[in-house]
Amino acid sequence: MRHIDTEHGMLTLLRLLQDGRFHSGQAIGDALCISRNAVWKQVQRLESELGIALNRVRGRGYQLASPLVLLNDAVLRDKGLSDIWPFHIYESVDSTSAEATRLVAKGVEPPFLVLSERQTSGRGRRGRIWQSPFGVNVYSSLVLRVQKGARQLEGLSLVVGLAVMRALRASGLDDAGLKWPNDILVGGKKIAGILLELTGDPADVCHVVVGVGVNVNMANAQGIEQPWTSMKLELQRMVDRNEFVCVLSRQLHEHLSRHAELGFAAFQEEWESNHLWQGREVMLASGTQRIEGMVLGIDRVGALRLSVGGVEQRFSGGEISLRLRDDRRA
Repeated sequence: MRHIDTEHGMLTLLRLLQDGRFHSGQAIGDALCISRNAVWKQVQRLESELGIALNRVRGRGYQLASPLVLLNDAVLRDKGLSDIWPFHIYESVDSTSAEATRLVAKGVEPPFLVLSERQTSGRGRRGRIWQSPFGVNVYSSLVLRVQKGARQLEGLSLVVGLAVMRALRASGLDDAGLKWPNDILVGGKKIAGILLELTGDPADVCHVVVGVGVNVNMANAQGIEQPWTSMKLELQRMVDRNEFVCVLSRQLHEHLSRHAELGFAAFQEEWESNHLWQGREVMLASGTQRIEGMVLGIDRVGALRLSVGGVEQRFSGGEISLRLRDDRRA
């Protein structure tokens, strides 16, 4: 079900312009049952509130400066998403993971998926902001119930990474690969990230919110601290976000079902074979601590194995940053 969190007329206008054609102010006014002046005000709001650029041509009207593919309930259902798990689409939320947590508190039964056209306070690992412009990427959070304690969570974020990688490869990005612990890279640039959050009692029944952000049709952005890319930039074409959400959900469902049955050990070899930094010299940062070593792989619960001065050490945890040793960014 779609929840409209911004004024209906502005979103109706956006859906009208989605076809990429010019629409005159008069035609838009007739379609929305508003005046030409009201049309102009809605256009202003599209640009100022949602950051959507429009072309204006006298005598022709308004046109989206860049194509846009909005998430669509009916299309997602036709493509089978509701057969995988229930889903909720929002026009705008602070973050899909925060909204997912609120839905759990209201009694919504997992599993379910939260999607949004944009996030106003999207979160990444280590407190970073996840850039979330309107209508171009996939911002999603999947809620799962965990009934057998925290052990069921071992290696879960790495399994999710495999699923995201497989979805990207199925969409044409054959060189998508993994970076421990939660990033997916293409050509050395980040294209997707994962953030897991727990609610409830980890020793008993709890919920895990699996946040996944994928750069789909983003072509430019400011304030991102590391090299990034998108599906559109790599494939040189627009990607149907509705189609990709379904491809991603099928991969997630398959991988999560297998993980619940077999545990992370069943994925260890596959994960290592797709780790782009296997055998590389890296610098690991945890708080003020800096450790240099060579990546040996991961263990049976997903911890990173490093050779540090010829001695193997293992590392795990959400506040760890990993860089190639010749990369000076912290």
